[in-house]
Amino acid sequence: MKAWGTVVVTLTMLIVATVDAKIYERCDLAMKLEKAGLNGFQGYSIGDWLCLAHYVSGFDTSVVDHNLDGSNQYGIFQLNSAWWCDNGVTPTKNLCHMECHDLLNRHILDDIMCAKKVVSSRDGMNAWGAWTQHCHGHDLSEWLKGCDMHAKPNTKRMTS
Repeated sequence: MKAWGTVVVTLTMLIVATVDAKIYERCDLAMKLEKAGLNGFQGYSIGDWLCLAHYVSGFDTSVVDHNLDGSNQYGIFQLNSAWWCDNGVTPTKNLCHMECHDLLNRHILDDIMCAKKVVSSRDGMNAWGAWTQHCHGHDLSEWLKGCDMHAKPNTKRMTS
């Protein structure tokens, strides 16, 4: 019975979060990311972040993806419940000290702060398979074309 209650609470939180969700336009998201200090953070450009967000969530803050290990990935950057947030269901390290449902709304500053922790870890953006597959080593300047902003399209990244 307790498990059923957890499922009902989780579903209710997801429904409420979806009401406040947003699918960002590329340039709007680019400006938010730049304002939050992501351009050049740990050597990654806004193009890296846009490419990542496009491939993992389609710029949609309400995306929840379910993994075979039972964990889930949440929000515009698809942050994993086993490591970065607490979904109240699966075991977690909760390294960002936050509830996973907080990643599902239009207010993405908390998502950005958590993503900064991920990219500051040993793996950098390689922590996201989608970034490694679709973005790493590619010309990312296209992601900023047509956006009226000051971000440099290609920030030199330190190689290891």
